[in-house]
Amino acid sequence: MELHKIKLTRYILIGMIAGIVVGLVLYGSGLSENGVVDRFFLGGILKFLGDVFVRSLKLLVVPLVFVSLVCGTAAMDDVRKLGGIGLKTLGLYLATTCVAISLGLTIASIVGPGQGMNIDAPVSYEAKEAPPFIEVLINIFPTNPVQSMAQGNMLQLIVFAILFGIALVLAGERGQRVLNLFNDLNEVIMKLVVILMLFAPVGVFAKITVVFADLGLEAIQKLGLYFLLVVVVLLIHGLVVYPMFLTLFAKLNPIQFLKKLRNVQLFAFSTASSNATIPVTMRAVEERLGVDNKVASFTVPLGATINMDGTAIMQGVATIFIANIAGVDLSMTQLLLVIVSATLASIGTAGVPGVGLITLAMVLEQAGLPIEYIGLIVGIDRLLDMVRTAVNVTGDAVVTCIVAKGEDQLDEGLFNRPPSEDDVN
Repeated sequence: MELHKIKLTRYILIGMIAGIVVGLVLYGSGLSENGVVDRFFLGGILKFLGDVFVRSLKLLVVPLVFVSLVCGTAAMDDVRKLGGIGLKTLGLYLATTCVAISLGLTIASIVGPGQGMNIDAPVSYEAKEAPPFIEVLINIFPTNPVQSMAQGNMLQLIVFAILFGIALVLAGERGQRVLNLFNDLNEVIMKLVVILMLFAPVGVFAKITVVFADLGLEAIQKLGLYFLLVVVVLLIHGLVVYPMFLTLFAKLNPIQFLKKLRNVQLFAFSTASSNATIPVTMRAVEERLGVDNKVASFTVPLGATINMDGTAIMQGVATIFIANIAGVDLSMTQLLLVIVSATLASIGTAGVPGVGLITLAMVLEQAGLPIEYIGLIVGIDRLLDMVRTAVNVTGDAVVTCIVAKGEDQLDEGLFNRPPSEDDVN
C-alpha cells in the first residue's frame, strides 16, 4: 500500500465528526453514565485507543526534536545565523501573542460578555503559583540532558541540541561522520511519523468521543456567549491575523498555506496538545510548505513550547467576562498591564502543566480581579483548549514560514504547488 494514495485528511475529518456525533448521542441518552458503557467502552476501549495513539506521538517528540535540531544546527554554514533566526523567531512569537491578547480584549470589550449576569464565584478553584520569570530563564539551561529528555523539557532539550550541533560543526571531519548518522536517524524518524499517522483517524475518533460523551453541550449552553466569543476571536486570529502576517512579512499566499495545513489543524484540535502535534507540524512545514529543516527544527519545537496565542485570546476574553460579572470597570492602564503581563507570561510559564489557567490567574491578579471566578470557565475550558491548540500550531507554522523566507530557506515552488488530493499530510 502506497502512503500517498491514502486520503488521510478526509478520514481524520470523518473520525472527528463521527466522534462528536457518537459522544453527543451517548451523553444525551444517558448511556455515558451507564456503568458498563463507561467502564468498558468509554473508559476501556476508546480510552485505550486514544491514549495509546497520543502516547505514540509523544514518544516521537523528544527524538524528533533532538535529532532534527542537531541536524539543522550542524548543517548551517555559519553558526552565527542561528542567533539571527532565534531573535526573529522569538520576536515574531511575542508579536503574535501581543496581537492575540489585544484582539481578545478589544472584541470582548465591544460585545460585553457577562454583563447583567449575577453569578456567585465558586470557592473551590485554587490557582497554582507560576514560577518566577528569572527562575524560568535559569532553568532553560540543563544540568542533565538525559533527565531533560526523560522529562520532555523542550526548552532544555532545544538548548542542548543547539550546543551539540555547534560542537559537531567545530569537530570537523569527526563531527561530519556523526552528523551523517544523525541525518540517517532523522529520515527513519520521519518515516515512523508517516506510519503512526495511518492510525490517526481511529485515535481522533476515540479522543473526540470521550470528550463529548463526558461534557456534551450542556456546559457550552451555560456560558454560551463567552464560549462563542472565544471561538470567534480564535477563528479571526487564525484565519485573518495569521494570513495578514504571512502576506505582509513573507509575501506568501495564505490560501495555499491554509490548504496545506488543514491536517495539522485537525490533528491539533483532536489531541489538544501542541507537543503531540510537533511531528505532524514538522512534516507538514518541511514536505508541503517547503521550509528547510535548518529553520523548522528550531522554530516548530520552540513555538510548541512558548507560542500561546490561543491561550492569550482566552485570557483577554475571560478577563473582560470576569470583570463584567464582578462589576469592575477596567481602566486603560489596567488593560495595558493585562496585555503586557499576558504576553510575558506566555514565555514565563512555558512548559508548566495547566499553563492557560495559571497565566489567567496571573493576569487577573495584575488587573485586580477575583481569581475565584476562574472556576466558572474551567468546565468548558477543555473544549476551548482544542480550538486554542489548532490556532497555536497554525501560528507555529506561520512564524516558521516567515523566518524561512527571510533566511532564504523556503522552497517557494513547493509552497505554491497546489496540494494533491491524495497527499498524506
